[in-house]
Amino acid sequence: MTGNFPRMANADGSIDVSGTWRAMLADESRPRDLHEPGVDTDDWPIVTVPGHWRRDPAFADADGPVIYRTVFGSPDPFGPGHGTGGSGRRTWLVFDGVFYTSDVWLDGTYLGDTEGYFFAHEFEVSDQLASRAEHELAVEVACGPAGEPGASRNLTGSFQQGPHVDRDWNPGGIWRPVRLEQSGPVRVRHWRVRCREVTDQAATIALRVVLDTVEAGGVELVTRVVPHVPGSDNASKSRLEGREHRRSQSLAAGENRVEWTVNVPSPRRWWPHSLGAADLYDVEVEVRTEDGSLSDLRSHRIGLRTVELRDWITVVNGERLFLKGADVLPTRLALAEASAEEIAGDVDLAVRTGLDFLRVHSHIGRPELYDAADEAGMLLWQDLPLHGRYSRGVRDQARRQAREAVDLLAHHPSVFLWCGHDEPTAGRRATQAVPTWNRTLLDHAVKSVLEHTDGTRPVVAHSGVLPHPPQLEGTDSHLYLGWRRGVDRDLPLLLARWPRLARFVSELGAQSVPPADDFMGADAWPDLDWDDLERHHGLQRAELERAVPAVGPSGDAGSYEDWKAATQAYQARLVRYQVEALRRLKYRPTGGFAVFCLADPAPAVGFSLVDHERNAKPALGALSAACRPVIVVADRPPAHVHPGDQLHLDVHVVSDDHIAHGDTIVTAHLHWEGEVRHVWTWQGDIPADECVWVGAVSFEVPDTDDALELDLDLQGDGVAAHARYGTYVLRGEHDH
Repeated sequence: MTGNFPRMANADGSIDVSGTWRAMLADESRPRDLHEPGVDTDDWPIVTVPGHWRRDPAFADADGPVIYRTVFGSPDPFGPGHGTGGSGRRTWLVFDGVFYTSDVWLDGTYLGDTEGYFFAHEFEVSDQLASRAEHELAVEVACGPAGEPGASRNLTGSFQQGPHVDRDWNPGGIWRPVRLEQSGPVRVRHWRVRCREVTDQAATIALRVVLDTVEAGGVELVTRVVPHVPGSDNASKSRLEGREHRRSQSLAAGENRVEWTVNVPSPRRWWPHSLGAADLYDVEVEVRTEDGSLSDLRSHRIGLRTVELRDWITVVNGERLFLKGADVLPTRLALAEASAEEIAGDVDLAVRTGLDFLRVHSHIGRPELYDAADEAGMLLWQDLPLHGRYSRGVRDQARRQAREAVDLLAHHPSVFLWCGHDEPTAGRRATQAVPTWNRTLLDHAVKSVLEHTDGTRPVVAHSGVLPHPPQLEGTDSHLYLGWRRGVDRDLPLLLARWPRLARFVSELGAQSVPPADDFMGADAWPDLDWDDLERHHGLQRAELERAVPAVGPSGDAGSYEDWKAATQAYQARLVRYQVEALRRLKYRPTGGFAVFCLADPAPAVGFSLVDHERNAKPALGALSAACRPVIVVADRPPAHVHPGDQLHLDVHVVSDDHIAHGDTIVTAHLHWEGEVRHVWTWQGDIPADECVWVGAVSFEVPDTDDALELDLDLQGDGVAAHARYGTYVLRGEHDH
């Protein structure tokens, strides 16, 4: 039997029982007593916890269930005699994360089951650990395949559903640490911290705890709130210097729910990075028994800010903000292997690209993501892990997990919006105008829970749903013009005809071949293993062939490198021009956009701006340029024109700066055959946080077979911008 004991203590005083375990498939061909004490596991494969079973060679193709076993001792102060008698100390077995369900036994005693991958599950084991010095822990973990649309029961979102996922991937396993924690007679089982209100004079923090106590009695809840100092030990600092709020509370035996508020005078607000400093506070709650002993302790970091959504325009601390963003998928599909540095690196990349927010697409990420976003002033649109259609049996579990999500994340100021369900009618556009169980019942139930349990940030029931009765306004839009349908130039015309689609576009983009492409099998060009690329690497072959003609076995695209470059160039053009089109609609009616997506979680022909090794594609530079705080843009000219055509291109300046820029000059130069032929100049002020029309470039297309290029230059009070547009002149008969 594998097991190391005594285990090492963590910084918080808990005992880590992760590490080297044994595991075995627990399918129907195996005995059903694999959880019983004394089972010989010497010939079982050795696995690492935390981890995913697919990452161990013995289970590389397994869909489970898998039973995990380990042996651990009871080091001081967890040895015999530590239980609820005498000192009143209690011990808890805590699983920080399990994909996706599990059954747990300790020394042959069934403790219970778990469901839900992103939050912790705990069991009291005081009596079991008091009865002996050595213990056998067995955990049967199940994470079945996603199943057909409408039949799925796993609320795993982006890890098992969506076009970017290897269709054969299974994230199953004990993916976060397993620990023993100790408390006094009163344990904090759940707790929730939210910033309810902020003014210049004071901020109100709302707290809620669920306390579990063996016997009825009284406790004192001591709350401290102090400014967070990066790099310092704020936990100890707060106990010495914090402003204390004390509350006496009588408890009945069992679970008790307690809510209260704490005021913070003269608060330092948390701001998105483009508006100000991301100041944070540490909140600490102590539970003390009637004799003054510390029974349990919890701490969170919080930002003091308010957020609203006014007709899809985001308002933070009373300041509106046009949101420029990208969707983020899991840092890695094997999320246990993602490092804190990788996660923080993606947030830093988003800041450097000029983005204001990230949409955490159809999943809840590791804690490091939210900490990094808080510190960087990066807003997060938070999806629950629901994508596509689900079985009718998941509603109660979805509601429960919505509550857990609020407990887990509500204190993070970066999380500015909850979204219950991504594309609940995925693959069934014809059903968007009629009621469906997923969109109408499931999503309404989840939205109600999020609104009731949080109440401090906006909630949308679902994403990517077109206007339909009775919700004629629809929600946000997923507009893959130039990919799933139409051509990329169709976007401005579509939005002019149907403005409601422009209110917030949370997905747009196109796929391209990544720089790190060892998985492509390029040596076989043009006979790539297209089926393998579609099944395991996300390729949407039909769409890519339509967007970049001559892709495929015919080899008409020339070399593999030519085709690869063409896919990247197409993606970059689409991103640039569609983002420019949306920025020209700033607040009239567009509140923001998100490009799908920032990075690949695994080797893929994907929509990402950087590949799975974080190599940049040209689309990243195109997005960064289109997201500069001040840009000068023109209507995109047609792909080609003919001599004698009349072109009229409007010129706009878009500013996201919250200060005005005066004495600004915009110059347009039209040139062909190596010479500047026309010049237009405009002068004026750029108002704060606005899009303004500058003028128009109007001309007759000359009789030339050269390309026409239009250069725009902006120079002003501390700002500069440049843009170039081009079109080709075709002589001969008009074909448009």
